[in-house]
Amino acid sequence: MKRKAIPLLVLSALLLSACTTRVADLTVASSKNMNLNSTKLAYGKRVQGIHQSASIANMKEAMDRAIEQDRCVVGLSDVVISVKQGFFTVGYVVKGTQIIDRSLPGCSNR
Repeated sequence: MKRKAIPLLVLSALLLSACTTRVADLTVASSKNMNLNSTKLAYGKRVQGIHQSASIANMKEAMDRAIEQDRCVVGLSDVVISVKQGFFTVGYVVKGTQIIDRSLPGCSNR
């Protein structure tokens, strides 16, 4: 019984393991239109967006998922983009601090 458990344990560890590589560090990043000269920009909380796929991962989709967590957010600052590679999957992880545009309708009290 123990002889069958060891290869199964090794195979499970290989399938569940992943490697993460840092791709980029950016000061400001956005996939949305934003006015950098606006005086109504503010910082929000730190967020993360992930797009993972068995075939092709999309960095823009990961960034959109991080930005679209709040309708008042137009971009991210202090951005870190990483690629996460699993045994059968690949994905992008985008982490950054929200940039909130208080000039948008309904966002003035943020």
